[in-house]
Amino acid sequence: MDINLPGITAEVEALHDRYEAALMANDAAALQALFWNSPDTIRYGIGENLYSWAEIGAFRSARSAVGLARTLSRTRITTYGRDFATVSTLFNRVSLPGKTGRQMQTWVRMPEGWRIVAAHVSVIDES
Repeated sequence: MDINLPGITAEVEALHDRYEAALMANDAAALQALFWNSPDTIRYGIGENLYSWAEIGAFRSARSAVGLARTLSRTRITTYGRDFATVSTLFNRVSLPGKTGRQMQTWVRMPEGWRIVAAHVSVIDES
């Protein structure tokens, strides 16, 4: 298996950048388009467990845009072959003083393009 093929890594990096821009704009439709439209898609958030594309969309549509700004660090993209990748990053928000956020996404190339099939967001005390 080929790990971190440059072209594939660049594709996933561009998608992650698109995700981040949509998140900062609170663009629920753009965010939803990046998730696999399936009941098998899962997103564990800071305060919610979402099972399915529909539950993720409902959460995104109801979420306030206040306090979403953040800075990323230690972003790591790992690709496995041409159709599977993980993206892991740390983030800090002014709205979460003393905390470090962690985000992981699993991306799979589907017939309709790359989609997030699983995501996890959590927050821990800064160390």
